[in-house]
Amino acid sequence: MHSHSPIDIHAHFYPPEYLNTLARDGHRYGGGFESDAEGFTVTGGPISMGPLPQKFTDVDLRVAEMDEIGVEIHALSLTGPMVDFADGEDSLVLAAAFNDGCAAAHLKYPDRLFGLAALPWHEPALAVRELERAAALPGMRGVYSMTRVRDAELGDEACLPVFEAIDGLGLPLFLHPVHVVDPERLARYYLTNLLGNPMESGIAAAHLIFSGVLDRFPDLEICLPHAGGVFPYVVGRLQHGHEVRPEMAHRDKGPMEYIRRFHYDTVSHSAEALAYLIGLVGAGRVMLGSDYCFDMGYERPVEVVTGHGGIDEAARAKILSGNAKRLLGLG
Repeated sequence: MHSHSPIDIHAHFYPPEYLNTLARDGHRYGGGFESDAEGFTVTGGPISMGPLPQKFTDVDLRVAEMDEIGVEIHALSLTGPMVDFADGEDSLVLAAAFNDGCAAAHLKYPDRLFGLAALPWHEPALAVRELERAAALPGMRGVYSMTRVRDAELGDEACLPVFEAIDGLGLPLFLHPVHVVDPERLARYYLTNLLGNPMESGIAAAHLIFSGVLDRFPDLEICLPHAGGVFPYVVGRLQHGHEVRPEMAHRDKGPMEYIRRFHYDTVSHSAEALAYLIGLVGAGRVMLGSDYCFDMGYERPVEVVTGHGGIDEAARAKILSGNAKRLLGLG
């Protein structure tokens, strides 16, 4: 065990079960999987990811790298294209394949790999059904969602049954951008990721606050990726809007009072931004993340925390493992 046994809560995974399902059925709904010496490529609707390294799907390679960089545990999550590019039962089958793949990974490495369930959020009844099944799988410790569900926001009425089911099971919810706002305008310079992703997290946080979802489910734990994206940086502006704008008059409490309702990962790419975040929300709300294993992530996520001059030993212990251990129910 490494010091503090670091837990990475932002670690992506394409299990063979998910890739095989895409290879078998994807032609019916605009999905696909191809593999060659360069790596593998995953396609779903307009989203194509790749070529991606084998360690994204091979758990032996993953755990070997975790050993090398000093990460004890990965909370495994599906990233784009996720499952919402398929309809109905097809999206359910894709989500179930990912969830079964997480369970298989956990059974192989029961102390190292845990799962965050993928759900067909755009089919709420099916999402609730799959959540009830997936929550009982070995090693499943939370739920994963896009920052918006097709064209719906997470604060929309359609999502409430899914939130109710997650809340009822007491599972934490982790968010991730997939379809970013105004992709045409962000097409150049990889801005869809560089700017689009952090904006998406801010938009999702605002909808969850202003729609009343956070008030309706006061015990629901939600984690925002990429150190909260733009949200922690613009929360003062949102707060001012709450005080002066009629569009916000329906809320009693301002956004500043919700800043600690969210958890955040460390993927900020800025020591100053990470220090600001910890100062704003407290070390008890920030958890180690890497965005494994994309080039926009951290290759050595633990060192981002241990090498940060502004994080003391007590805060370090919380960020590296204490907070995630509690959130994921890891003893």
